[in-house]
Order: sequence, then structure tokens, then C-alpha cells
Amino acid sequence: MSDGTDPSVPGIMTEQTSTIETLDALRGFIHTTLCDKESLVREQFLMSETPLVLYGAPCGLQFTIRGPRSIRLSAVWASDPNMVYFYDARGERFLKVQLKNRFEIPMATAA
Repeated sequence: MSDGTDPSVPGIMTEQTSTIETLDALRGFIHTTLCDKESLVREQFLMSETPLVLYGAPCGLQFTIRGPRSIRLSAVWASDPNMVYFYDARGERFLKVQLKNRFEIPMATAA
């Protein structure tokens, strides 16, 4: 992955490119990235997944982790631009990842 900006600077969003191969690998990457953002133990916090639909057609997935003290972290994978947007506990975007490989949204998820 290639960094676009310095992630150690508060309020600065980082941009990256990723060659993730599968939808399951994408889920793992998102879960790890969100947990690392707030120093959460990955095994202790489950991630939910919600399909996003536009005009009746699946257009992406929203991933959410609910942590302690009402912390809520999320990521949105927009399938058309094939981009993942990560949001911190304040709702501010902290990372944008351009995916090189495309994934299909499973019909069971999109229904």
C-alpha cells in the first residue's frame, strides 16, 4: 500500500491503494484497520455489515464496529468507484483506500 499523507498528523486523512484479492480479505482488512484506530482488541469486537442499495441495486457495503463507551467506528465500501472510506469515532474520515481488484456484492447480502 502507498501512503498519500502522514497518518500521525491529527485531522489529516491518509490515502492508500490496496491489492486485496477477496471480499473476505477486505472484511479482515477493514476490521483490523478500524480496531487499530481506537486500539481495540480485534477478537473482542465484532463487525456488522449492512448492504447499501441505490435505486434497488446493490452499490456497496457499510461495516460498523461498536466499541466501549459508545464508540462507533465505520467504513463504507462504494462498489462503483471501488473505494473504501474509513470513519473514526467522531465521524471524521481518516482513511481512503482505492482498491485495485473489484468484488461482487453477494446476492444474499444485497437482498
